[in-house]
Amino acid sequence: MTTPIWTPPPARVAAAQLTRFVAFAAARHGAPARAGAAATDYEALWRWSIDERAAFWQALLEYAEVVAERGGPALEDAERMPGARFFPGLRLNFAENLLVRRDAHAALVFVNERGLRRELSYAELHRRVARMAAGLRAAGVVRGEVVAGFMPNLPETVIAMLATASLGAIWTSCSPDFGRSAVLDRFGQVRPKVLFTADGYCYAGKSLDSLGLVASVVEQLPSVQQVVVVPYLSAAPDLAGLPRALRLEDFERSGEHGAALGFERLRFDAPLYIMYSSGTTGVPKCIVHGAGGTLLQHRKEHLLHVDLGPDDRFFFFTTCGWMMWNWLVSGLASGCTLVLYEGSPLHPGPEVLWQIAQAERITVFGTSPRYLAALDKAGYVPARHGLGALRTLLSTGAPLAAEQFDYVYARVKPDLHLASISGGTDILSCFCLGVPWLPVWRGEIQAPGLGMAVEIWDDAGHPVRGERGELVCTRAFPSMPLGFWNDAAGTKYRAAYFERFPGIWHHGDFAMLTGHGGFVILGRSDAVLNPGGVRIGTAEIYRQVEKLDEVLESVAIGQEWDNDVRVVLFVRLRAGVVLDAALEQRIRATIRVNTTPRHVPAKIVAVDDIPRTLSGKIVELAIRNAVHGRSVANLDALANPAALAYFRDRPELARE
Repeated sequence: MTTPIWTPPPARVAAAQLTRFVAFAAARHGAPARAGAAATDYEALWRWSIDERAAFWQALLEYAEVVAERGGPALEDAERMPGARFFPGLRLNFAENLLVRRDAHAALVFVNERGLRRELSYAELHRRVARMAAGLRAAGVVRGEVVAGFMPNLPETVIAMLATASLGAIWTSCSPDFGRSAVLDRFGQVRPKVLFTADGYCYAGKSLDSLGLVASVVEQLPSVQQVVVVPYLSAAPDLAGLPRALRLEDFERSGEHGAALGFERLRFDAPLYIMYSSGTTGVPKCIVHGAGGTLLQHRKEHLLHVDLGPDDRFFFFTTCGWMMWNWLVSGLASGCTLVLYEGSPLHPGPEVLWQIAQAERITVFGTSPRYLAALDKAGYVPARHGLGALRTLLSTGAPLAAEQFDYVYARVKPDLHLASISGGTDILSCFCLGVPWLPVWRGEIQAPGLGMAVEIWDDAGHPVRGERGELVCTRAFPSMPLGFWNDAAGTKYRAAYFERFPGIWHHGDFAMLTGHGGFVILGRSDAVLNPGGVRIGTAEIYRQVEKLDEVLESVAIGQEWDNDVRVVLFVRLRAGVVLDAALEQRIRATIRVNTTPRHVPAKIVAVDDIPRTLSGKIVELAIRNAVHGRSVANLDALANPAALAYFRDRPELARE
């Protein structure tokens, strides 16, 4: 494609927060001023943000009006990675920065798949957080202790997190669709003192109880001194059989009545969140993120890359077990309205989220490529709902195929900033994402994030452009994890990110830097295919296969074969479709014409289901192990472990 699929109107560029930030940073901190050529301007600004990191992050701290007790330098030991220290003399509280606004403006709008709607103003949110914090204090929670949530995406989940953070305690959460072992694998490591749960949740028209599972979990968690039950499915849930449990209203009464909300200001790198790796190769890693780094990175991404402001209505389809929930909630610091949704995104039909988008005047809508692909396959046209307020669509969770760019601009809205973003739980933020100044090129993430020294390296550790390689970050950034829980020496932490290239963050994504300065993510490095010594990203194959109307989704692995590797492609087909010779030929021809002969699979096999993690990501490594007859570690990390049966002992893959 020789022209961009979308170019921001000049008025939008002129009004962008990024434009205002540059004027601010140029006047106070020596940032390069804009001259009018947007692509050149952004590259110069990005380079300054890398070369002058202390100046950039200080400028952002000031521009974002971070509430803190300031003092000392912006950065110490800048060249150590890990080991650099951002704002070592600064003290802040994460919740205080999300609750600056305290007026009647809507803070949270909650909608579920049954049409239930609730709304809380910033003033009401502040009062609710104060009551919840008082209850936590009465339960003996102090700074540095862990509070856990086993919760749907309710306002009370946000309130509990903010109350926890106000005390300087640490929040961690799982979605209620996690099974017992998956919850214990996570919470059992971090030993929470208080556990919040709803009585249940709803999904795809069903009401699902949570209290029975929570009772069995609490039996194995002696650290939990208090279970707080949020009524959701029932106004008066039955707590019989659930030890150490209180209903939410009783828990809030247990605190000091009418106590003012205080904020414990701690050092910049005080722990805030514990996040979890997928756990598909063993017990999940417990990744500890700091309050200051999380706040500053999210403020940068929301203000400068998403262009989020107080008049926005911000939605992201997520559960509380995915990092995008944490990312979404930080939008409160911008003074906007968050729209929370609980339930299936396709129940009672594909219209549900778009009806909400129109009714709630959502301006920033976040989703996943899998959801967009499902709508495209169904022939659904979100534009029929009007979507007059919508100006930005965010997508993450997997690479966004070029055809999905076409779908968004043809079927959602033609004048829309489509921002594919990529980062991860490991950094609780993004390496690459959208830029309001820049055009959108089909199939590409627009640019590296400001302050993020992102490059693509070959196996020898040399930067490359236009070639496939490893996504790395060559300089420290504020949202690097503080470390892993129970890894005091940092051994596991360093092995996870710094073993491949010492002193360089190796993220584990196989990617390419394009001629436009954008990025194409080609899949996870550990799932890269290597037939005949040629490295192929799995996403390169998926992009082509899933163009076909008959194919709902696909997964590719490398099967060990005759002292080499052959590519095996598994496809899940539309109902009623059979994988016959003609369809196999169409699949192979589509891959060959649009990629290379090396990408063409040696075998194509139809399956009824594809195993996924609890957050919805396809588990290529588990599938590869199943095909080779090897054990799959930690089946409890999978949302649908029974699907692995489709990949074991396949006669099509046996040696003749």
